[in-house]
Amino acid sequence: MIPRYCFKDDEGQLWFKESLTPSVGNSLRVDNLVYADDSDLQHILLFDNDTHGRVLAIDGLVQVSLSDEFVYHEMVTHVPLLAHGAVKSVLVVGGGDGGAMREILRHPGVERVVLAEIDGEVIDFSRKWLPEVSKGSFDDARVEIKIVDGVDYMKTGEENFDLIIIDSSDPVGPSAVLFTREFYQSCHDRLAEGGILVTQSGLAAIHSDVVEDTSKSFKAIFKHHGFYGITVPTFSGGEMTLGFATDREANIAPAAGVIEDRFEALNIDTQYYTPAVHRGSFALPRYLDRLIQR
Repeated sequence: MIPRYCFKDDEGQLWFKESLTPSVGNSLRVDNLVYADDSDLQHILLFDNDTHGRVLAIDGLVQVSLSDEFVYHEMVTHVPLLAHGAVKSVLVVGGGDGGAMREILRHPGVERVVLAEIDGEVIDFSRKWLPEVSKGSFDDARVEIKIVDGVDYMKTGEENFDLIIIDSSDPVGPSAVLFTREFYQSCHDRLAEGGILVTQSGLAAIHSDVVEDTSKSFKAIFKHHGFYGITVPTFSGGEMTLGFATDREANIAPAAGVIEDRFEALNIDTQYYTPAVHRGSFALPRYLDRLIQR
């Protein structure tokens, strides 16, 4: 039986087919099928590819590959953490693979991380099949795992956070509600003074509407906002954008030398993130810059 989101070519080779839009797709050869089944909420597919290593796809969309997951996880975390400089509490909405928590926990000043994941099976699955991504982060004493709907948790919870990271899939299925103005307003309401919100905002070239809509929402809610770009080879479709919103100007435009000094003091080894990449990632190409509501 051929798994969902897969097909066989004329030679009988199994391939995974990712449909990024109705007219744009991407295929990865399935060199070893590890797992294919439905959770209560989503379809989970795990396979090995000779180029990208182990690949996790949820509902037909690539979430993680071992060859380059560090790009996304380092940039979605170290950029806001080092921009803020004094984060003690972090909320991660989504992020069931544990990669974002892994990087957050490298900052000794962080005292508490709450992971709000809608699908507990994704966490169990990632613990078993992708331990290289989480590297024990689920079991860190600073972490509290909540199996909840992120929208409901954001509306009803009372705790405020210095940093909120929306580590979601693309705006389809269960993740669609995490891309609305109402949700971003709830995020704003849960930020501590001077806090930062970072969101996964899609592949700019083919999801330009997501960038534009997110920008309009941020402009209406936050005093300062912007986007920064990263390149993740497995995420076919061009540059990926991450949204950045805050009410403290210094977070989005740190003074010269601040990021560099904080990173040096952190004394960690990274594979993608550097202070220069941090600053340069906010320099956007003209087509993308035109989408942003300043």
